[in-house]
Amino acid sequence: MAPSFTWWGKETHRGTPVVVKMENPNNWSMVELEGPSEDDFLLPNDDVSSMSPYKREKVRNKNAKQLTWVLLLKAHKAAGCLTSIGSALLSLASVVRRRVASGRTDSTENPRINNRFYTCIKFFLWLSVILLGFEIAAYFKGWHFSASDLHLQYLYSLDFHTFANPFAVRSVFDSFYSKWVLIRVEYLAPPLQFLANACIILFLIQSVDRLVLCLGCFWVKMRKIKPIVKQGGVDLESGDGSGYYPMVLVQIPMCNEKEVYQQSIGAVCCLEWPKSRLLIQVLDDSDDPTTQRLINEEVRKWQKEGANIIYRHRVNREGYKAGNLKSAMNCSYVEDYEFVAIFDADFQPMPDFLKRTVPYFKDNEDIGLVQARWSFVNKDENLLTRLQHINLAFHFEVEQQVNGIFLNFFGFNGTAGVWRIKALEESGGWLERTTVEDMDIAVRAHLHGWKFIFLNDVECQCELPESYEAYRKQQHRWHSGPMQLFRLCLPAIIKSKISIWKKGNLIFLFFLLRKLILPFYSFTLFCIILPMTMFIPEATLPSWVVCYIPAAMSFLNILPAPKSFPFIVPYLLFENTMSVTKFNAMVSGLFQLGSAYEWVVTKKSGRSSEGDLASLADEKPKLHRGVSDDWAVTKKSGRSGDLALLADGKPKHHRGVSVPDLAELREEIKEKEKKASRKKKHNRIYTKELALAFLLLTASVRSLLSAQGIHFYFLLFQGISFLLVGLDLIGEQVD
Repeated sequence: MAPSFTWWGKETHRGTPVVVKMENPNNWSMVELEGPSEDDFLLPNDDVSSMSPYKREKVRNKNAKQLTWVLLLKAHKAAGCLTSIGSALLSLASVVRRRVASGRTDSTENPRINNRFYTCIKFFLWLSVILLGFEIAAYFKGWHFSASDLHLQYLYSLDFHTFANPFAVRSVFDSFYSKWVLIRVEYLAPPLQFLANACIILFLIQSVDRLVLCLGCFWVKMRKIKPIVKQGGVDLESGDGSGYYPMVLVQIPMCNEKEVYQQSIGAVCCLEWPKSRLLIQVLDDSDDPTTQRLINEEVRKWQKEGANIIYRHRVNREGYKAGNLKSAMNCSYVEDYEFVAIFDADFQPMPDFLKRTVPYFKDNEDIGLVQARWSFVNKDENLLTRLQHINLAFHFEVEQQVNGIFLNFFGFNGTAGVWRIKALEESGGWLERTTVEDMDIAVRAHLHGWKFIFLNDVECQCELPESYEAYRKQQHRWHSGPMQLFRLCLPAIIKSKISIWKKGNLIFLFFLLRKLILPFYSFTLFCIILPMTMFIPEATLPSWVVCYIPAAMSFLNILPAPKSFPFIVPYLLFENTMSVTKFNAMVSGLFQLGSAYEWVVTKKSGRSSEGDLASLADEKPKLHRGVSDDWAVTKKSGRSGDLALLADGKPKHHRGVSVPDLAELREEIKEKEKKASRKKKHNRIYTKELALAFLLLTASVRSLLSAQGIHFYFLLFQGISFLLVGLDLIGEQVD
């Protein structure tokens, strides 16, 4: 605070100096140097006594005006802050109201199966609401408990007073509530505590498994362990093929994916491989005539550019993706090929993909699969894609890499991998018996002794689902299929000739622990048992189970994606929220319920930028490097009902670019944006998630009565997370 001097030279303080900066009447700012104190408005006694009455009154008025001015400025600043917060809250409420008003319930699922699960959740919800009302009434009646053992002490004291004074009258409520407490202690708490302890044990086992995987990944990183090509193989760093160009078949299965077909076909046609030793199959299962025509035209365009590519369309879409791949492998010309690379419709391999994967098969006759890592073009699109990226980064960086290095086995990811065709054939080929045909063929190949290699440094770009609806359906398929497969493969695993420890790894780690136990305890422990312990406090969950271990596991999961550390709390809450879908899918697959056989193609948005297409255009001339001989493919027929469209056999040596011109691309993007703006988007209202949200929020209110801090905050934020997901406020809206 700046000093001032009285007329006789003594230093004193007069008010609070304030600097007001004003650029124009509508734009000004205030910088306060120091807040007022009591001494700022009082002069020393000597000063006051020596002043004249008029002078003293003038000083008091001046200080009062300064105080008023400062208070007014502070009030204006606070009002502006409150106005901004209020405006933000109103905007958020408006968005929520608008999205909820356009929402639709999740009635598209199997209604019979959905209603069973939803009825169970509603039962726990209504039970919790009734118990909450009961507990609040007891709280105001004097039943104040901060620990579960106080219930019995209080009951014993009531019984003692009643015994000492037989004429004492207990209220009806006290009698009823005391009976309820005894029922809880004698009959409800023991089984609930037993179930809680069982889930805690499963939780700890799964946490140890996660920790061991992370330690294995750390060991791999520290020792720089990675697969190597055998002596005499290809030098991957130089990018020189060294003359090793086996016959490779590339398959692109797709179904009604008109948003992404162009970029995937373009990327595959730009693979650096001799055209005479590469055949691309576009396996179209689309039932939309417009999409069929567009894909067919794209294939013909690349045929004119000299690519060895064919278009196949099945009239009968039996078996979904597995049936599509099986149909393509039945073509007679497949016998001429040694390897097959598979890319889903939204995947864009780099031009050197085959040069960096196929050499690992050379002089390794026991290698059946080489799997590349996924990378994502839209991982920062919204909160949902960021959370998915955390999960998948851990899956590839830790799970796939560690299992590939130490076990030579992992689940095939269904795309971005190269198979030895002999391994596929010896393992029984593609089967349509589950919705996870990729995991099915991987398990059967492992039982036949084939080894797998995972390449963490070879990436293939793809898309993440941007709407919760698409992600939810994808996760349902990914978690119901493994349980179907487990039931079907268990006898074959037991009878197989592989070692006992490999059988144990398949049964207990690969299937039971990571596919069954994980969704079971996640849903049961955190969504059912935890809120129930609030109403039956005699059964308890330690704080380290609710907070510390989940936080530690989330920290380990997020390590492969260090830029995602700001999202560690939303990730923890969202994973528990997704446990509802995963648990429902696991039960459906295990007991062969109707929804286990649903196959819904994950919705794509086509997030390939113009820069990506331009890079493909720059790489296009490399298509014709290598063996420059002419190619001619005669027309072959596959299964009945299939179409095979091939180029005529004239040699073509184009070095131009067949991806769309950028000017045309811009016009196409603008047209798509206009069409998208005319589409009406809506939310889905997810009833199970909403019911669980209210269950958890009700339990959080109950936890306040017993002053359980960590439990309260966990239940509160987890309930809010379920509420946001239930109202479909995470991710993009659905067209």
